[in-house]
Amino acid sequence: MSSSGGGIQRPIALIGMPGGGKSSAGRQIAARLHWPFFDSDAVIEHKLGCRIRDFFEREGEEAFRDVEQQVLADLLATSRAAVIATGGGAVLRPANRMALKAGASVVYLRSSPDTLHRRLRHDTQRPLLQVSDPRARLRELFAQRDPLYLETAHHVIETGRPPMSTLVAMVLMQLEMAGVIDIDAAASPVDPNPGS
Repeated sequence: MSSSGGGIQRPIALIGMPGGGKSSAGRQIAARLHWPFFDSDAVIEHKLGCRIRDFFEREGEEAFRDVEQQVLADLLATSRAAVIATGGGAVLRPANRMALKAGASVVYLRSSPDTLHRRLRHDTQRPLLQVSDPRARLRELFAQRDPLYLETAHHVIETGRPPMSTLVAMVLMQLEMAGVIDIDAAASPVDPNPGS
């Protein structure tokens, strides 16, 4: 099951609460490894041709979760050496949890509700947080989702308040120790692109 040695067989998938740093960390991890990066929410918006928030309001959460499940399955099936940042609610469906666990090296970026509230208090784009008490909503979401993230993850990183560069280094170190990646091999890409 290990993907150490020579060719990496599975993508790295980042899971966690909204505002947990999945997209920012994912972009930097992908850059360090010279792998492509996919933000599943961005892929969903491209597929829908509109913002997730608009689709959510128009069609409801269930319809959104259907699209999310399909996009995630496609990304896991077609992306070998890649980094995928998932949506915060991707783990709500058992099919997604099973697909992630089986098809990727899953890293849970674990943030407390209070840390998340500090980061997200001015965010107007996340449909589930457009409520009168976002902090209480985050606590509720965390209580519901944390066990699902823990069930799905191969690795858990407590994000706390380190700078993003430190968080990225922590993720890379844990993945290297687990034999998932080889930083030295990744640091010297076979086909360097001077423009990147």
